[in-house]
Amino acid sequence: MAPRVQRHYAICPLCEATCGIVVDTAGREVVAIRGDDGDAFSRGYICPKATALADLHADPDRLRAPMRREGDRWSPIGWDQAFDEVAGRIADIQRRCGRDALGIYVGNPTVHSLGAMTFGQLFLRRIRTRQRYSATSTDQLPHMLASYLMFGHQLALPVPDIERTDYLLVVGANPVASNGSLMTAPDIKRRIQDIRARGGRVVVVDPRRTETARIADRHLFIRPGADALLLLAMIDTVCSDGRADLGRLAAFTDRVDVLRAAAARFPAEEVADAVGIAAADIRALAREFAAAPRAVAYGRVGVCQQPFGAVAAWLICALNAVTGNLDEPGGAMFPTPAIDLAAIADRAGLRGGYARYRSRVRGLPEFGGELPAATLADEILTPGDGQIRAMIVSAGNPVLSCPNGRRLDEAFASLEFLVCVGPYIDETSRHAHIVLPPTMPLERDHYDIAFGLVQVHQHARFSPAVFDRGADQRHEWEIFAELWRRLDPAARSPLGRAAVAAAAAVARRAGPRALVDAALRFGPHRLRLRDLLDAPSGVDLGPMTPRLVDLLPRDRRRIDLAPATLVADLDRLARAAPSLAAPAGLVLIGRRDLRSNNSWMHNSRRLVKGPPRCTLLIHPDDAAARGLATGDRARVRSRAGAIELPVEVTDDVMPGVVSVPHGWGHDRPGVRLSIAREHAGASVNDITDDTLIDPVSGNAALAGVPVVVEATS
Repeated sequence: MAPRVQRHYAICPLCEATCGIVVDTAGREVVAIRGDDGDAFSRGYICPKATALADLHADPDRLRAPMRREGDRWSPIGWDQAFDEVAGRIADIQRRCGRDALGIYVGNPTVHSLGAMTFGQLFLRRIRTRQRYSATSTDQLPHMLASYLMFGHQLALPVPDIERTDYLLVVGANPVASNGSLMTAPDIKRRIQDIRARGGRVVVVDPRRTETARIADRHLFIRPGADALLLLAMIDTVCSDGRADLGRLAAFTDRVDVLRAAAARFPAEEVADAVGIAAADIRALAREFAAAPRAVAYGRVGVCQQPFGAVAAWLICALNAVTGNLDEPGGAMFPTPAIDLAAIADRAGLRGGYARYRSRVRGLPEFGGELPAATLADEILTPGDGQIRAMIVSAGNPVLSCPNGRRLDEAFASLEFLVCVGPYIDETSRHAHIVLPPTMPLERDHYDIAFGLVQVHQHARFSPAVFDRGADQRHEWEIFAELWRRLDPAARSPLGRAAVAAAAAVARRAGPRALVDAALRFGPHRLRLRDLLDAPSGVDLGPMTPRLVDLLPRDRRRIDLAPATLVADLDRLARAAPSLAAPAGLVLIGRRDLRSNNSWMHNSRRLVKGPPRCTLLIHPDDAAARGLATGDRARVRSRAGAIELPVEVTDDVMPGVVSVPHGWGHDRPGVRLSIAREHAGASVNDITDDTLIDPVSGNAALAGVPVVVEATS
């Protein structure tokens, strides 16, 4: 008899949209996945990635038991043996070489995993090393630094209130392809179209005519790296026109005069050439924005992944503030989630920190207890005290996601010991000595702890695991709880060992559900886990309400509108403006596709089928100058290396700019991703440059990389 079809309500954890889904199963197989029409937030919307959850679950390439590498050979081992070896090797290396001989890298899938966000973060914070890295410093670090310097809290992240705004200005972001980023908003395309349908206006500023730009009222090309200059000229226009008005926040805001003076150095007429937008258009844009009843400026990776990322992220907030659109309906607001991670971090003393120490080799600043990923290879390959000799990589693939991936390849191959917590032998974990594979999304409970901080409409959902885990599988939280028990520094004394063992035993019995229940009960909406289990499509908690003043440090309750660290960096920006106005050659930017979620979704055939998406976009004038046509192959070279890939000639990119998508390059030897290898593409991070950073934040400058493009013979 065929197994009975069962219906489950779940959350898609594959991107920041967090869509509600309905999963029909028969036995251990997925029969169908579709959007949940009754979901309180996504209302039936899903993108193509959601259906690929079935592919992840059934993927024959995924690991289900720990694997040990000896030379080029992999063999399965038991969990106890794996934990013993990992704990023993790490403890030995730290004992011989010092605690900073251990490095930790955490990838962005962490925020999509309840177990990694709870037990994983607790464990990794207990490991005593300064050599901590994550995807943060190749992505959103400038936004977090700006929030820390302006509002005193790295998790006080302004979110566009797109449900009520009359004017959305998108700078260096493509939410239609990303499904929103630092802006959790399922069906973002419809939400943007709704702005226009109610008489509002949407303007996109980007070096590429993106999917978002195509549905906007207007698109303006901008030179890569010039966002800060544009924003300063807009703020100057608003202030010089006498339109600056902070509204009720004026009573809590300092250094407004410093911002005015700083912006006055960069009037539209002075920066127009560097920005690539006429001065009249810059001033018109500023006046249009300031005149809108409710407006919001939003910027993402294009703002962050450049040499002036921190300054640009600050100026996005400053523009919202001086036009009276910060912490106001229809502007940039701060959600009050059911599990308020910002409040929890505040109570735990984790508002953030900046430049409390610096990296060993290049002297780059720490932020939030982490060093910039752009210097990770330096710290592994450079001998001396504090050299990284072993690493824990959790839910990450830095060889494909960090700059100068070939150098990172070399670095990981040189490690004395590498353990990876992840489900595949990929471009990074092929160098591991042991891989600890966790369960996949449909096999574990889920609650979106992180994305409550950036949801455009407040809600709460909990989804129980669709499938029970196998007897010989382990959830991420179980892996981290066991490593915590064996590696916690407190366990070095007999009394400490007993205490850590007892705490680990309690943790194993309770699991993440107990933590979720406690956090809900003490959260601002006083929910219980039972409330969410009884409402599988979620609980609607209403629109965002003003709360910035409550997020400010209790000892000062002030906004710093012009942080000294960022104002000081304007001198560097002024010196760079002439080179932006007259670039020496082509520069590289990245891009994203709705079907592609970084580097870890290419082993699903339904997501990689169709025309190749790992292509070089180049403007017709630049293509003609190099004898290139659509379908040709081109070599793209930078200081860091070279790649070859197919050409697409299009006027969707501005002259002087070329674009290559992120996350491809699956042709390295030893990678065990059979479908991804058939569609290998080329890794853009083989030509991004680990020496190019935003020196203030340490974020990698993955956009605006100088390149040479030539036809292959």
